[in-house]
Amino acid sequence: MQKVYLGKNVSDRFSLQVGELAEKGRVVVQRVAPEILSEMCGGAEHQGVACRCGVSMLELQDLLALLADRKGPVMLMLLDHIQDPHNLGSVARSAEGSGASAVVFPKRRSALPGSTVVKVSSGAALRIPMVAVTNVSQAIQELQRAGFWAIGLDNNAGRSIWAEPMPERTLLVAGSEGEGLSRLVGETCDEIVRIPLSGSTGSLNAGVACGIAMFEWARKWVTGH
Repeated sequence: MQKVYLGKNVSDRFSLQVGELAEKGRVVVQRVAPEILSEMCGGAEHQGVACRCGVSMLELQDLLALLADRKGPVMLMLLDHIQDPHNLGSVARSAEGSGASAVVFPKRRSALPGSTVVKVSSGAALRIPMVAVTNVSQAIQELQRAGFWAIGLDNNAGRSIWAEPMPERTLLVAGSEGEGLSRLVGETCDEIVRIPLSGSTGSLNAGVACGIAMFEWARKWVTGH
């Protein structure tokens, strides 16, 4: 977080609370007029406070370096060209909650971390590593060489995600909202599974599907799930 903007019309108690938290985090606080705060937030509800922050994006090699000496269970969530920043934010929130070590996504033709992603993720996108890659299939192959088992999510797969526990080091891969997994990405995965559904809906929102898959991995490998 780089800076906090506080409306001049907020209560003294709220102002004191924000000031104390900002001081602990060594963040600068600037008082601004309510109309300026509303303009900064694009008309969105802000409740008298807003912050300026940036999401740090890692390269795949940075992630591999972080995981090089990591022992025990590790799960990553890779998104194959998801377009909606709300879905990316939802995935980041579930990723942090389920114990994922990172969210991976392509640099082009994909939603990228920004203010909407940070807001929808309740700040999780600022806390969990967000990794941007040039080529999704090549990224999967590099992670496979690093010991990850790549599991793609596809509504049409014959195998259920509940069939057997996921491996200790799992790379979950989800496709875009409309197209699903691309052919090459699907072929690169070690296996393809589906989330069984009842009723006639036919598919789940991308963010929801990723959340279910991540917590299914966590159910076996993360203490407390």
